Amino acid sequence: YIRGWKNWGKLYIVLSYILFLITFLLGTRKYGAINWITIGGHSFQPAEITKLLLIFILAFYYSNMDMFKDRKYSEYILMGLVYSFIGPLFLQRDLGTAVIFLGIYMVIQFIHEEKRMNILYNIGLFAVGGTLGYVLFDHVKIRVQTWINPWIYIDNKGYQITQSLFAIAEGGFFGTGIGLGNPEFIPLAYTDFIFSAICEEMGIFIGIGIIMLFMILVYRGFKIALNQNDKFFRILAIGVSTLFGIQSIIIIGGVIKVLPLTGITLPFVSYGGSSILSSFIALGILQISSEDMSYKEEEYCETRK
Repeated sequence: YIRGWKNWGKLYIVLSYILFLITFLLGTRKYGAINWITIGGHSFQPAEITKLLLIFILAFYYSNMDMFKDRKYSEYILMGLVYSFIGPLFLQRDLGTAVIFLGIYMVIQFIHEEKRMNILYNIGLFAVGGTLGYVLFDHVKIRVQTWINPWIYIDNKGYQITQSLFAIAEGGFFGTGIGLGNPEFIPLAYTDFIFSAICEEMGIFIGIGIIMLFMILVYRGFKIALNQNDKFFRILAIGVSTLFGIQSIIIIGGVIKVLPLTGITLPFVSYGGSSILSSFIALGILQISSEDMSYKEEEYCETRK
């Protein structure tokens, strides 16, 4: 059954478009982006599932490249599909998730793409998209301005990032102690800025520990990919590892003012049902990708006999 995943490419694509459509029809705007839907009093972020479907689509394409080689402009089929996902995210103004989508695509493309010029095309399109986002969307412009110099906006739009930096500095190396800090001074400390709250009460020592745990997770994910003989599951492992790596870099870099803020969650750490759910699903996919698929295939054949 699991080996059948590599044949469900069309299903992954259809499900992705359905989730985007649902977001447009039922989505509500939060913090500048339309990325949440509320059903029966429960909020959910469809893009959390869509980014997993993207990994499956990339694995399907690159593990079945022989199916597409004879088609005209086949090298641009996947690129067009990925940007058809990034386009709706751009319209939803959910640029943080769009960056994650593009990052996953570019890493897998760098490893498996035969036409290397496509990588340069993506870099150029990323630069164009980032520029358009800054020009068209006020909340993106604010985030870039507060990244460059938050101190001149400390009383208003730079308040969040400056409080984050104050909290990290206040915690020092070993922290103020659990329950002895003031993480409530940071807006959204339980989601976007959970890393700052942890550093304040538990210290930079624990913050470095969290970063190292993510590094180990990504390292183990890529090691799983290197040891996997099945190309489809090897790409799944690469995609999931890249997802955890890029998402943690973006949000941790944002709260310490190395990168502009994007409003995404820190996997397994930030509060949020859909984020936690998608992170554990991704971890389950990584676990499945670590299995010996050749053994599974032999076992399946024996069962069928």
